[in-house]
Amino acid sequence: MSQSDTTPTGPNRRDEHTDCDESPDAQSALAAPAIAAGGDGGTPFEAEDLVVGYPTSEEPVVDGETLVAAPGEITALVGPNGSGKSTLLKAMADQLAPEGGAVRIDGSEVADMDAKDLARRLGLLSQENVAPDSITVEKLVEHGRYPHRGFFDGLTDEDRAAVDRAIDLAGVDHLRGRDVGSLSGGQKQLVWIAMVLAQETDVLLLDEPTTFLDMHHQLEVMEIVETLREDSDKTVVVVLHDLQQAARLADRVVALKDGAVQSRGSPEAVVTEEMLADVFGIEARVTQSEMGPQVTPLRPLHGDGGSDLHH
Repeated sequence: MSQSDTTPTGPNRRDEHTDCDESPDAQSALAAPAIAAGGDGGTPFEAEDLVVGYPTSEEPVVDGETLVAAPGEITALVGPNGSGKSTLLKAMADQLAPEGGAVRIDGSEVADMDAKDLARRLGLLSQENVAPDSITVEKLVEHGRYPHRGFFDGLTDEDRAAVDRAIDLAGVDHLRGRDVGSLSGGQKQLVWIAMVLAQETDVLLLDEPTTFLDMHHQLEVMEIVETLREDSDKTVVVVLHDLQQAARLADRVVALKDGAVQSRGSPEAVVTEEMLADVFGIEARVTQSEMGPQVTPLRPLHGDGGSDLHH
Protein backbone atom coordinates (compact mmCIF):
# COMPACT_ATOMS: atom_id res chain seq x y z
CA MET A 1 0.00 0.00 0.00
CA SER A 2 1.55 3.29 -1.00
CA GLN A 3 1.64 6.13 1.47
CA SER A 4 -0.29 8.45 -0.84
CA ASP A 5 -3.23 6.02 -0.94
CA THR A 6 -4.22 6.41 2.69
CA THR A 7 -2.17 9.24 4.19
CA PRO A 8 -4.03 12.21 5.70
CA THR A 9 -3.59 15.66 4.24
CA GLY A 10 -0.04 16.85 4.68
CA PRO A 11 2.66 15.16 2.53
CA ASN A 12 2.43 15.60 -1.25
CA ARG A 13 0.49 18.83 -0.91
CA ARG A 14 -0.53 21.12 -3.74
CA ASP A 15 -1.67 18.50 -6.17
CA GLU A 16 -1.48 19.94 -9.67
CA HIS A 17 -4.59 18.35 -11.17
CA THR A 18 -5.80 20.00 -14.35
CA ASP A 19 -9.35 18.65 -14.40
CA CYS A 20 -12.29 21.01 -14.23
CA ASP A 21 -13.33 22.07 -10.76
CA GLU A 22 -16.59 20.22 -10.40
CA SER A 23 -16.02 17.11 -12.54
CA PRO A 24 -15.95 13.72 -10.75
CA ASP A 25 -12.33 13.36 -11.85
CA ALA A 26 -11.24 16.60 -10.22
CA GLN A 27 -10.29 14.96 -6.96
CA SER A 28 -7.41 15.49 -4.59
CA ALA A 29 -4.65 12.92 -5.06
CA LEU A 30 -4.55 12.42 -1.31
CA ALA A 31 -6.83 9.78 0.04
CA ALA A 32 -7.44 11.10 3.49
CA PRO A 33 -9.81 13.22 5.41
CA ALA A 34 -9.30 15.00 8.66
CA ILE A 35 -11.05 16.68 11.51
CA ALA A 36 -10.56 19.20 14.23
CA ALA A 37 -9.86 19.02 17.91
CA GLY A 38 -9.89 22.71 18.66
CA GLY A 39 -8.53 24.25 21.82
CA ASP A 40 -10.15 26.91 23.95
CA GLY A 41 -12.26 29.09 21.71
CA GLY A 42 -11.47 27.08 18.59
CA THR A 43 -9.16 27.88 15.69
CA PRO A 44 -9.80 30.79 13.30
CA PHE A 45 -9.42 29.82 9.64
CA GLU A 46 -9.43 32.23 6.73
CA ALA A 47 -8.57 32.66 3.09
CA GLU A 48 -7.71 36.22 2.08
CA ASP A 49 -7.72 37.61 -1.48
CA LEU A 50 -7.16 34.14 -2.96
CA VAL A 51 -6.34 33.86 -6.65
CA VAL A 52 -6.41 30.22 -7.77
CA GLY A 53 -6.25 28.54 -11.15
CA TYR A 54 -4.96 25.51 -13.05
CA PRO A 55 -1.98 25.30 -15.42
CA THR A 56 -4.32 24.72 -18.37
CA SER A 57 -6.49 27.76 -17.59
CA GLU A 58 -5.63 31.18 -18.96
CA GLU A 59 -7.76 32.89 -16.34
CA PRO A 60 -7.95 32.04 -12.62
CA VAL A 61 -10.91 29.99 -11.47
CA VAL A 62 -11.10 31.97 -8.24
CA ASP A 63 -9.94 35.59 -8.48
CA GLY A 64 -9.32 37.50 -5.27
CA GLU A 65 -11.92 36.01 -2.95
CA THR A 66 -11.89 36.11 0.86
CA LEU A 67 -13.56 33.60 3.19
CA VAL A 68 -13.56 33.46 6.97
CA ALA A 69 -14.70 30.27 8.72
CA ALA A 70 -15.57 30.72 12.39
CA PRO A 71 -14.67 28.15 15.07
CA GLY A 72 -17.60 26.05 16.20
CA GLU A 73 -19.52 26.81 13.02
CA ILE A 74 -20.23 25.03 9.75
CA THR A 75 -19.61 27.11 6.64
CA ALA A 76 -21.15 25.68 3.46
CA LEU A 77 -19.93 26.54 -0.05
CA VAL A 78 -22.68 26.25 -2.66
CA GLY A 79 -22.97 27.05 -6.34
CA PRO A 80 -23.55 25.48 -9.75
CA ASN A 81 -21.08 23.13 -11.40
CA GLY A 82 -17.89 24.96 -12.35
CA SER A 83 -18.48 27.79 -9.87
CA GLY A 84 -15.13 27.27 -8.14
CA LYS A 85 -16.29 25.59 -4.92
CA SER A 86 -13.87 22.66 -5.01
CA THR A 87 -11.04 24.77 -6.38
CA LEU A 88 -11.43 27.18 -3.47
CA LEU A 89 -11.53 24.30 -1.00
CA LYS A 90 -8.37 22.72 -2.45
CA ALA A 91 -6.51 26.01 -2.19
CA MET A 92 -7.62 26.34 1.42
CA ALA A 93 -6.31 22.81 2.06
CA ASP A 94 -2.96 23.68 0.40
CA GLN A 95 -3.64 21.19 -2.37
CA LEU A 96 -3.40 23.94 -4.98
CA ALA A 97 -0.82 26.71 -4.71
CA PRO A 98 -2.59 30.09 -4.93
CA GLU A 99 -1.31 32.60 -7.46
CA GLY A 100 -2.08 35.29 -4.93
CA GLY A 101 -3.46 35.76 -1.43
CA ALA A 102 -3.00 33.61 1.65
CA VAL A 103 -4.68 30.94 3.78
CA ARG A 104 -4.20 31.18 7.55
CA ILE A 105 -4.88 28.94 10.52
CA ASP A 106 -4.89 30.87 13.78
CA GLY A 107 -2.89 33.60 12.07
CA SER A 108 -0.21 31.31 10.59
CA GLU A 109 0.00 30.87 6.81
CA VAL A 110 -0.51 27.25 5.76
CA ALA A 111 2.01 27.66 2.94
CA ASP A 112 4.74 28.20 5.54
CA MET A 113 3.84 25.17 7.66
CA ASP A 114 5.71 21.89 7.70
CA ALA A 115 3.59 19.25 5.95
CA LYS A 116 3.18 17.10 9.03
CA ASP A 117 2.35 20.07 11.24
CA LEU A 118 -0.32 21.14 8.76
CA ALA A 119 -1.73 17.60 8.78
CA ARG A 120 -2.12 17.83 12.55
CA ARG A 121 -4.17 21.00 12.22
CA LEU A 122 -6.09 20.78 8.94
CA GLY A 123 -7.71 17.85 7.18
CA LEU A 124 -9.43 17.29 3.86
CA LEU A 125 -12.08 14.76 2.93
CA SER A 126 -11.88 14.71 -0.86
CA GLN A 127 -14.58 13.49 -3.21
CA GLU A 128 -12.67 10.32 -4.03
CA ASN A 129 -10.55 8.18 -1.72
CA VAL A 130 -8.48 5.12 -2.58
CA ALA A 131 -7.42 2.21 -0.37
CA PRO A 132 -6.65 -1.48 -0.98
CA ASP A 133 -9.81 -3.60 -0.84
CA SER A 134 -8.10 -6.01 1.57
CA ILE A 135 -7.38 -3.48 4.32
CA THR A 136 -9.72 -3.68 7.31
CA VAL A 137 -11.83 -0.76 8.46
CA GLU A 138 -9.89 -0.51 11.72
CA LYS A 139 -6.52 -0.46 9.95
CA LEU A 140 -7.72 2.23 7.54
CA VAL A 141 -8.96 4.43 10.36
CA GLU A 142 -5.61 3.98 12.11
CA HIS A 143 -3.96 5.75 9.16
CA GLY A 144 -5.62 8.92 10.43
CA ARG A 145 -3.08 8.93 13.26
CA TYR A 146 -0.14 9.25 10.85
CA PRO A 147 0.53 12.97 11.55
CA HIS A 148 0.87 12.26 15.27
CA ARG A 149 3.46 9.47 14.97
CA GLY A 150 6.98 8.91 13.74
CA PHE A 151 7.32 6.90 10.54
CA PHE A 152 8.29 3.67 12.34
CA ASP A 153 6.36 4.26 15.57
CA GLY A 154 3.57 1.96 16.63
CA LEU A 155 0.20 3.10 17.93
CA THR A 156 0.18 4.54 21.43
CA ASP A 157 -2.69 4.26 23.91
CA GLU A 158 -3.65 7.81 22.91
CA ASP A 159 -3.73 6.79 19.24
CA ARG A 160 -5.92 3.77 19.94
CA ALA A 161 -8.30 5.89 22.03
CA ALA A 162 -8.59 8.39 19.15
CA VAL A 163 -9.32 5.56 16.71
CA ASP A 164 -12.01 4.16 19.02
CA ARG A 165 -13.61 7.60 19.41
CA ALA A 166 -13.63 8.14 15.66
CA ILE A 167 -15.11 4.74 14.89
CA ASP A 168 -17.79 5.29 17.52
CA LEU A 169 -18.73 8.76 16.28
CA ALA A 170 -18.91 7.60 12.66
CA GLY A 171 -21.10 4.68 13.72
CA VAL A 172 -18.96 2.02 12.05
CA ASP A 173 -17.98 -0.12 15.05
CA HIS A 174 -19.93 -3.04 13.57
CA LEU A 175 -17.71 -2.78 10.47
CA ARG A 176 -14.39 -2.64 12.35
CA GLY A 177 -13.14 -6.06 11.21
CA ARG A 178 -14.57 -5.93 7.67
CA ASP A 179 -12.42 -5.48 4.58
CA VAL A 180 -12.99 -2.10 2.94
CA GLY A 181 -13.60 -3.81 -0.41
CA SER A 182 -16.67 -5.56 0.99
CA LEU A 183 -18.44 -2.32 1.98
CA SER A 184 -21.12 -0.38 0.16
CA GLY A 185 -20.41 3.13 -1.09
CA GLY A 186 -22.21 4.69 1.85
CA GLN A 187 -20.37 2.53 4.36
CA LYS A 188 -17.02 3.41 2.79
CA GLN A 189 -17.78 7.11 3.09
CA LEU A 190 -18.51 6.73 6.79
CA VAL A 191 -15.21 4.87 7.23
CA TRP A 192 -13.27 7.63 5.46
CA ILE A 193 -14.96 10.14 7.75
CA ALA A 194 -13.88 8.01 10.71
CA MET A 195 -10.31 8.21 9.44
CA VAL A 196 -10.63 11.98 9.34
CA LEU A 197 -12.02 12.06 12.85
CA ALA A 198 -9.10 9.95 14.09
CA GLN A 199 -6.71 12.53 12.68
CA GLU A 200 -8.08 15.06 15.22
CA THR A 201 -7.18 18.30 13.48
CA ASP A 202 -8.28 21.85 14.23
CA VAL A 203 -9.97 22.46 10.86
CA LEU A 204 -12.02 20.08 8.72
CA LEU A 205 -12.70 20.57 5.01
CA LEU A 206 -15.28 18.32 3.34
CA ASP A 207 -15.70 18.23 -0.44
CA GLU A 208 -19.26 17.12 -1.28
CA PRO A 209 -19.35 14.40 1.41
CA THR A 210 -22.94 13.32 0.61
CA THR A 211 -22.75 13.18 -3.20
CA PHE A 212 -23.66 9.78 -4.71
CA LEU A 213 -24.89 8.47 -1.33
CA ASP A 214 -28.39 7.16 -0.72
CA MET A 215 -30.66 9.19 1.54
CA HIS A 216 -29.94 7.07 4.63
CA HIS A 217 -26.19 7.54 4.39
CA GLN A 218 -26.57 11.24 3.50
CA LEU A 219 -28.44 11.75 6.76
CA GLU A 220 -25.80 9.76 8.67
CA VAL A 221 -23.05 12.01 7.31
CA MET A 222 -25.05 15.11 8.21
CA GLU A 223 -25.62 13.79 11.73
CA ILE A 224 -21.87 13.32 12.21
CA VAL A 225 -21.15 16.90 11.14
CA GLU A 226 -23.93 18.24 13.35
CA THR A 227 -22.51 16.30 16.31
CA LEU A 228 -19.11 17.87 15.76
CA ARG A 229 -20.64 21.34 15.89
CA GLU A 230 -22.57 20.56 19.08
CA ASP A 231 -19.80 18.74 20.94
CA SER A 232 -16.66 20.62 19.87
CA ASP A 233 -15.39 23.96 18.60
CA LYS A 234 -14.05 22.54 15.35
CA THR A 235 -13.98 24.77 12.29
CA VAL A 236 -15.79 23.04 9.41
CA VAL A 237 -16.00 24.12 5.77
CA VAL A 238 -18.09 21.90 3.52
CA VAL A 239 -18.86 21.97 -0.20
CA LEU A 240 -22.44 20.83 -0.75
CA HIS A 241 -24.21 20.14 -4.02
CA ASP A 242 -27.59 19.93 -2.28
CA LEU A 243 -28.89 23.38 -1.33
CA GLN A 244 -31.44 21.89 1.02
CA GLN A 245 -28.69 20.16 2.98
CA ALA A 246 -26.69 23.39 3.12
CA ALA A 247 -29.70 25.31 4.43
CA ARG A 248 -30.31 22.71 7.11
CA LEU A 249 -26.72 22.00 8.13
CA ALA A 250 -24.77 25.24 7.89
CA ASP A 251 -24.44 28.22 10.20
CA ARG A 252 -23.20 30.30 7.29
CA VAL A 253 -23.64 29.80 3.55
CA VAL A 254 -21.35 31.19 0.82
CA ALA A 255 -22.80 31.16 -2.71
CA LEU A 256 -20.33 31.21 -5.61
CA LYS A 257 -20.76 31.74 -9.33
CA ASP A 258 -17.93 31.85 -11.89
CA GLY A 259 -15.35 31.81 -9.10
CA ALA A 260 -16.78 34.85 -7.31
CA VAL A 261 -18.74 35.10 -4.08
CA GLN A 262 -22.26 36.29 -4.85
CA SER A 263 -23.76 36.11 -1.38
CA ARG A 264 -22.75 35.13 2.14
CA GLY A 265 -24.50 34.99 5.49
CA SER A 266 -27.02 32.88 7.37
CA PRO A 267 -28.98 30.28 5.37
CA GLU A 268 -32.09 32.46 5.69
CA ALA A 269 -30.24 35.45 4.24
CA VAL A 270 -28.52 33.59 1.39
CA VAL A 271 -30.99 30.92 0.24
CA THR A 272 -33.53 33.20 -1.42
CA GLU A 273 -35.52 33.11 -4.64
CA GLU A 274 -33.36 35.93 -6.00
CA MET A 275 -30.11 34.07 -5.29
CA LEU A 276 -31.45 30.89 -6.89
CA ALA A 277 -32.32 32.85 -10.02
CA ASP A 278 -29.05 34.80 -10.20
CA VAL A 279 -26.62 32.03 -9.20
CA PHE A 280 -28.31 28.76 -10.19
CA GLY A 281 -30.48 30.04 -13.05
CA ILE A 282 -33.69 28.54 -11.73
CA GLU A 283 -37.06 29.79 -10.63
CA ALA A 284 -37.88 28.33 -7.23
CA ARG A 285 -40.07 28.87 -4.20
CA VAL A 286 -38.36 29.37 -0.86
CA THR A 287 -40.33 28.98 2.35
CA GLN A 288 -39.04 29.20 5.91
CA SER A 289 -39.33 26.29 8.33
CA GLU A 290 -37.89 25.08 11.63
CA MET A 291 -35.24 23.22 9.61
CA GLY A 292 -34.21 26.28 7.62
CA PRO A 293 -35.21 27.51 4.16
CA GLN A 294 -37.07 24.93 2.09
CA VAL A 295 -36.44 25.08 -1.67
CA THR A 296 -38.98 23.96 -4.27
CA PRO A 297 -37.48 24.17 -7.80
CA LEU A 298 -40.01 25.19 -10.44
CA ARG A 299 -38.26 25.66 -13.79
CA PRO A 300 -34.95 26.58 -15.40
CA LEU A 301 -34.40 30.19 -16.38
CA HIS A 302 -32.90 31.18 -19.72
CA GLY A 303 -31.15 34.30 -20.89
CA ASP A 304 -29.60 36.77 -18.50
CA GLY A 305 -29.75 35.29 -14.99
CA GLY A 306 -33.07 35.98 -13.36
CA SER A 307 -34.35 38.48 -15.91
CA ASP A 308 -37.32 36.28 -16.79
CA LEU A 309 -38.02 35.26 -13.20
CA HIS A 310 -41.55 36.63 -13.22
CA HIS A 311 -42.53 36.27 -16.85
